Order: sequence, then structure tokens, then C-alpha cells
Amino acid sequence: MISDRQQVTAMIMSAKVSKHIKWSQVAEVVGESKEWSTAACLGQMAMTKEQAEAVGALFELSDEAIAWLQIAPYKGSLPTAVPTDPLIYRWYELVNVYGTTLKELIHEEFGDGIMSAIDFSMDLTREPDPKGDRVKVVMSGKFLPYKIY
Repeated sequence: MISDRQQVTAMIMSAKVSKHIKWSQVAEVVGESKEWSTAACLGQMAMTKEQAEAVGALFELSDEAIAWLQIAPYKGSLPTAVPTDPLIYRWYELVNVYGTTLKELIHEEFGDGIMSAIDFSMDLTREPDPKGDRVKVVMSGKFLPYKIY
């Protein structure tokens, strides 16, 4: 019996490693971007029945695990308030250093509101560079103004 979504993530990661599956292959099966598909497999998005069944077939998951893939998840996957993984910590550092700058520039351009992480897309690509390849991340979120009531 599966008691939480993290168990399904562990099953997926185990099968991914043993079967040498890449996230881009998962995305092809899911029919969405590699960024969304990865987030869904890691427990941050709910899949449709069809998507969950496709992932279930790819990773040889049980019917119970497939059902868990369709449940709205508890979002937020970091085990600590300040991340300790070096790659994730650099994103935390990026927000600490540039967060107020992003806030100011978004407010100046759009007004008082937020950038949605719900109506959102992201694209991560490798950018060749003679000094060492670069990670290019493009994020796009709908602007949501605060309402006056």
C-alpha cells in the first residue's frame, strides 16, 4: 500500500535510473514539456489519467501508483527552509540577491501584483560557450494584479 506521493516519486526515480530513461523521453510519453513532465514525476503537478497511465507504462508502475499521479499534490519539495543541495542553493541565492530587483522591475513595468507560477512556462536549454557551456532558463508567468476591494 502506498501512503504518500513521495513513495511514487521514489519508484519513478528508481525505474528511471535502472532503465536509463531521460526526462526528455518521459516528456515525449507525457506529451508536455520536459520541465513540466519532470515536475509532475517529482510530485509537483497532477497528471491527467492518460498522462499517468503513459508514465505508469514507461516506469512499470502499479495501478495504485498511477492513481497517486493524478492527485493534486502538496507543492513545495525542499526538505529544509534553506536548501543544502549546492545547485538548489544557488537558485535560493539568486532569489536572495536578485529577488528585490525582480520585484521592483516587475512592479515598475506591470504595477502591484505577482508573476504566476500557475499560469507559467519554463524552458531550460544548454547554451554553448567557448568559456564553458551555460545554463539558459527562460520563465514566463502571467501577471496577476492585486485587486482592490
